[in-house]
Amino acid sequence: MTNLLSMFARGGMSGIIIMVLILICSIIAVAIIVEKFLILRKARINASHFIMRVKNLILKDNVEDAIELCSRTEGSLPKVLKKGIAKHHRDKKEVQETIEGAGREEVYNLEKNLGFLATISGVAPLLGFLGTVAGMIIAFMEIERLAGNVNATVLAGGIWTALLTTAFGLSVGIPSYFFYNILLGKVQRIVYDMEVGSNEIIELLYSEKEDEFKGREQITHNF
Repeated sequence: MTNLLSMFARGGMSGIIIMVLILICSIIAVAIIVEKFLILRKARINASHFIMRVKNLILKDNVEDAIELCSRTEGSLPKVLKKGIAKHHRDKKEVQETIEGAGREEVYNLEKNLGFLATISGVAPLLGFLGTVAGMIIAFMEIERLAGNVNATVLAGGIWTALLTTAFGLSVGIPSYFFYNILLGKVQRIVYDMEVGSNEIIELLYSEKEDEFKGREQITHNF
């Protein structure tokens, strides 16, 4: 904490506001990263294993048990499938629309605040550059005020303190961008599992109904 405060002091009055803004960005970024990791940890499940269990129940004509399994299982995929399977007695188009609506809601919740994290990853370095430019302007204004009667030590010191804001901004922006891409990849994987799993269950539900309908037609034809 002492080192951080000393860095703020060395940044000079010209950059202290910008460094405070970058610090706020870093706190928000950490909060978003922790929150998203916790949410995505709950949302992600072993999709292939779960789909297999649901399929087995449907094949055994235990649709209610399949719905109950979805209710007991945490994750985005079970939530989406539960809403779709619950309407298995409706036509295929309505079930697809229900699943698509539930899927969009889950995707929104999964991606929530990720855009803000991406913004921080871009804004933090820009704030740092702004602080550096402001510091350099003030340094050259001081050189003009002293009519050029400055030595290399004074000039180097001014540049060094100005560059602190850039370093601080990059130290926030780079990790934010790194974690944004990791989190985005996790979200895309969950979305892929939802799409594939939903399609498999819909096809299974209505292939069962089609087989049943064909069987009834065959019996009627025989008689």
